[in-house]
Amino acid sequence: MDASDSPAADAPDAAGPADRSPSPATGPADGPARDHDRDRDRDPDGMLAEQLLRLTRRLHRIQSRQLEPIGITPAQFRLLRTVASYDAAPRMADLAQRLDVVPRAVTTLVDALEASGRVRRAPDPDSRRVVRIRITDEGRATLRSLRNARRAAAEEILAPLTAEQREVLGGLLSALVDGMPERHC
Repeated sequence: MDASDSPAADAPDAAGPADRSPSPATGPADGPARDHDRDRDRDPDGMLAEQLLRLTRRLHRIQSRQLEPIGITPAQFRLLRTVASYDAAPRMADLAQRLDVVPRAVTTLVDALEASGRVRRAPDPDSRRVVRIRITDEGRATLRSLRNARRAAAEEILAPLTAEQREVLGGLLSALVDGMPERHC
């Protein structure tokens, strides 16, 4: 675990016990751990949300580190994965809607992926004004490499958990995802 993965690195106030002056309400025996416990007791859902955000940031950092040698960003990976999920080549507008981003963001990502040979723009056979995005053989090979990198990132994050804990976590995350409004990505 590197310094950026420590709980203090993501905490809004990472001051140590010597940097905190005791308040009249808490006294000198209370330190950061007691403040953390008190916050958890007052706002357990807020603490869960904070832990999920910290875990998401950590997973993003690890995944970015895994993707760097492949020469692709997490956003490009997401777009490439989305293009590959369609039965027929999608339009730029389809991608923007599915990714829940503005069309300009898709254009920038497609430009980069096209420059690297992972996707190509193709005219729509039914409309001259429509451009379709097709994944190339290079893009498919990149996806295979990326899936391996993603698995390695997940393994690094999940390493402290037993198989049983992973199963429980998977069930809990599925319950959260299934309870959310439909999003395609």
